[in-house]
Amino acid sequence: MSVNDTKNNESHDQAESGFLSHLVALRACLVRSFCAIMVVFLVLIYFSNNIYHIVASPLIEKLPEGTSFQAISIASPWLAPIKLTFMVSLFIAMPYVLYQIWSFVAPALYRHERKRVLPLLISSVGLFYLGVMFAYFVLFPLIFSFFTQTAPQDVLVAPDINQYLSFVLTLFFSFGLAFQIPIATLLLCLTGIVTIESLKSKRPYIFVGAFVIGMFLTPPDIFSQTLLAIPMYLLFEISLLFARFYIKEKPEVDEIG
Repeated sequence: MSVNDTKNNESHDQAESGFLSHLVALRACLVRSFCAIMVVFLVLIYFSNNIYHIVASPLIEKLPEGTSFQAISIASPWLAPIKLTFMVSLFIAMPYVLYQIWSFVAPALYRHERKRVLPLLISSVGLFYLGVMFAYFVLFPLIFSFFTQTAPQDVLVAPDINQYLSFVLTLFFSFGLAFQIPIATLLLCLTGIVTIESLKSKRPYIFVGAFVIGMFLTPPDIFSQTLLAIPMYLLFEISLLFARFYIKEKPEVDEIG
């Protein structure tokens, strides 16, 4: 065997060993994240009915007197609160899950990249929580009031608990995702895909696009569509202001680690 063949075999073994070590590290991060979610879930499962009541209270308060939620499926009274409790557990454990993801990705980044990405990661979590709270405290009272008051007189408003759960989880996710606009805008500017000036010139299109996105992500009523579109556009404008201070001259390349 020649010297070159020996070197090639050694480099191949090193690459394979490095790949396996990354898989082991990723597995450890996933296991720790799952354990954290399950610990929170086991703590909260006793209060699953109370959690469902808290999430359902914006609609319960708007229901006509004498009406309440109904369970069409036999297992719904048990399954719906359990599903919601698991989602709440994921919601609570999300900072730790993202920390595990960060601990896996960070060693592969340069120092200046870590200094920029970490604040964006923390801000992303905060904005997602902010979007969920906006949906719960602002959107839900308005749209549920609209839905119940516009129902025909001969229609009894008694929503199914499973359908309500799917409805609110969709809105939570939609608003949490929509509130990521500042992060997406900063990343686009940081990577050079777009510039601040080009985004400013496209303001009319972005304004219309916010309403189009709101139409797809919210129920078919103008109130919820507007209540999603307006914050999205305001967040876009705020992200342009932050971009001027956040984006600086490209730093010199330094070592990884």
